[in-house]
Amino acid sequence: MIRVNVRLREWREDDAPFVLRAFQAPDLRRQAPWPVVTLKDASGWIASWAGVGHAFAVVADGPEGARAVGNVAVTKVDGHGNGWVSYWVVPEARGRGIAAAAADLVARWAFEERGLYRLELGHRTNNPASCRVATKAGFLPEGIERGKLCYDGVRYDVERHARLAID
Repeated sequence: MIRVNVRLREWREDDAPFVLRAFQAPDLRRQAPWPVVTLKDASGWIASWAGVGHAFAVVADGPEGARAVGNVAVTKVDGHGNGWVSYWVVPEARGRGIAAAAADLVARWAFEERGLYRLELGHRTNNPASCRVATKAGFLPEGIERGKLCYDGVRYDVERHARLAID
């Protein structure tokens, strides 16, 4: 059971400065569909979720009070009751179980509120931290997709995980 206290909320326009700062982290730059280098880009990223899935700001308590620390989303919902989960947390909030708690919360939301049956996610096999997040959030490993991703001319294998509503 995940015991980290996080909550999910809708992204707001006033979150744009946070989104801009978040995408300055080298490993998060690849998480955006385009470079997020201005407040306008960050606002566009927030607005881009409309109609393509559902993304939530992950909020956790910190020294300055409750604040956004990441993103969790369900996209690619199909007619079979399947969806795709993605998540990220800013570097300074990592290692506290926040991503796993957020992935668990979004899975519960997707099963209970959206009526989905199966959720999938994937991570590069050279990213053991993301594998731990998936496993802690109840997503079971299902196999390796060889050479699925390509960054800077380098191919990466991806491990797929899934969680069912009945798990």
